[in-house]
Amino acid sequence: MLPTLREGDLLLVRHGAEVRPGALVVARFADGTLAVKRAVERRPTATGADGWWLLSDNPGEGVDSRHRGPVPDERVLGVVRLRVWPSPRVGRALRAR
Repeated sequence: MLPTLREGDLLLVRHGAEVRPGALVVARFADGTLAVKRAVERRPTATGADGWWLLSDNPGEGVDSRHRGPVPDERVLGVVRLRVWPSPRVGRALRAR
C-alpha cells in the first residue's frame, strides 16, 4: 500500500484525542522515536498495560509495532485530523483504505 503521508507534509494533530481503530496517530516509541502510524487494534503491552498496535501504511518501510510491540496509551500523543499542506485532506482521505 502506498503511504498516506509523505515527508514534509504539514499535519494538524489533536493532542489527547480519543483514538479509534483506523486513525492516524502520533506516537512515541520506547526509544524516543516520534512517528505517525495507523492505530489498528488494542493489545496489551509487555507490562500488561493497555496499548495500541500501530502499523505503517507502507509496510516495506519504517518501523512499527511488528518491530517494537504495542505502544502504551500514554505514548500515543494525538490523532491526525488533517493534512494542511501541500493540499488539505481530511476525514476519510486519512482513514485506512
